[in-house]
Amino acid sequence: MNVTTAVVGATGLVGRMMLKVLEERNFPVGELHLFASARSAGAIMEFKGKKYTVEELTAENIKKANVKYAIFSAGGDVSKQFAPIFASCGAVAIDNSSYWRMDKNVPLVVPEVNPEAAFKHNGIIANPNCSTIQAVVALKPLHDAFKIKRIVYSTYQAVSGAGRQGYDDLQNGINGEPPKKFPHPIAFNVLPHIDVFTDDGYTKEELKMVNETRKILGDDAMRITATTARVPVYYGHSESINIEFYNPVTRAAALDVLRQAKGIVVCDDPANNVYPMPIDSEGHDEVFVGRVREDHSVDNGLNIWVVADNIRKGAASNAVQIAELLYGNGY
Repeated sequence: MNVTTAVVGATGLVGRMMLKVLEERNFPVGELHLFASARSAGAIMEFKGKKYTVEELTAENIKKANVKYAIFSAGGDVSKQFAPIFASCGAVAIDNSSYWRMDKNVPLVVPEVNPEAAFKHNGIIANPNCSTIQAVVALKPLHDAFKIKRIVYSTYQAVSGAGRQGYDDLQNGINGEPPKKFPHPIAFNVLPHIDVFTDDGYTKEELKMVNETRKILGDDAMRITATTARVPVYYGHSESINIEFYNPVTRAAALDVLRQAKGIVVCDDPANNVYPMPIDSEGHDEVFVGRVREDHSVDNGLNIWVVADNIRKGAASNAVQIAELLYGNGY
């Protein structure tokens, strides 16, 4: 049975990818509503060979649409205002902004990691941060096998994570133009700065990874620290993750666990220069893991390298997978 579906923020970078993923994964879209700001209303977009007119996101238009699933990629303020309206009309809002993620009444879901949480919603489900999603896909099977004590994140994040303006800053910067989105040139550079700084010197992006990982893995006491950096790559976030476990772990045992895990592709053959790279992750929904090795500086330690397409698995695909999970279980 096809279901009435909405994409909110349909004209943006992630919104367009959501439509592409819905089409590629053949999600059972019946009637489709594309919502955006008044500025974008009236634009024409295509889905499965059919043209659709973008509608202005208003309470009146939401109530008329009678939507089952509303997939959001329109910013926190928009989600704050309009996700509850969809929910009050009987829809499930799957929100890609940070606004609802840490709300105790809103599940934060990665289908490969905590699918059961999706069924405990009150009309709103949060999509985690892009860098968190790929990390926990790799960490969950290792946590189940060896029990994580501490995590040290170091991320190398693509400019597309900052939206179209971030993408343009890199493209224009290569030609010598000054940045408009970032505080410094990103071309031929690395910025150890994603989101705004807090009083303790961490950025909000770093704190998102800490807090979201704890919520998704269900362990508020888990010790986690993070440093996030923006690198001159268009698509695909890379992460160096150092993990300390309570139980003994070896490279061989970890690789065995990862190879059996859902949603993971292991690329780990250092003798032949095989390891995950962002250029290989682009266009894929899987999380790529490699450079698996024991950390000899600590008992029960491991280093892994994790890469994923931040616009797909880190945003659009994870949201669509949540909708698939709900649909497949009759929600």
